[in-house]
Amino acid sequence: MVSIARLTKKNRQAALIHTLEANPFITDEDLAKKFEVSIQTIRLDRMELGIPELRERMKTMAEKTFDHIKSLRLDEVIGDVIDLELDHYGISILEIKEDQVFEKTKIARGHYIFAQANSLAVALINEEIALTAKADIRFLRPVYLHERLIAKAKVIQSNHEFSEIEVKTAVGSETVFKGTFMIYRSKELRESKNN
Repeated sequence: MVSIARLTKKNRQAALIHTLEANPFITDEDLAKKFEVSIQTIRLDRMELGIPELRERMKTMAEKTFDHIKSLRLDEVIGDVIDLELDHYGISILEIKEDQVFEKTKIARGHYIFAQANSLAVALINEEIALTAKADIRFLRPVYLHERLIAKAKVIQSNHEFSEIEVKTAVGSETVFKGTFMIYRSKELRESKNN
């Protein structure tokens, strides 16, 4: 089997396009490791192919693919929402920064991981007001400084009063957090506020 590092430029660029179609959220650093080339080589390949950097890809996807959030302001959602269909599913990305970790261990503070999942679950609700009634959560491993969390939420079941939402958060292909959120979505709450 031929090493991926021995790919010709043309074959590497074709493989790069295929990789980004399968995972548009992969970083240049991860692509460089995958293809066993420098980050500069990946950046040059992207430029030649007209593929924007990660932040621009995320922004473009968000503008094209998601419904407008009703229950929160977009800046109240922890992480960058990149895909959302109200009352169905959503995806957000959060890169762990220096102020979100414990100084000694560089492990992310759990409330940031929870907040990303919880705010995404609330954002899925197609109501002006939605509140978390209950959450069953599990942290599966520590998350460290600069790791990128991809939270995927989907509605499991719903009625006029509650929605049950499952959220799985991963770093790469490894699940690091799971949660089931019961979100209260009563129209009566909205109507009583207006009276």
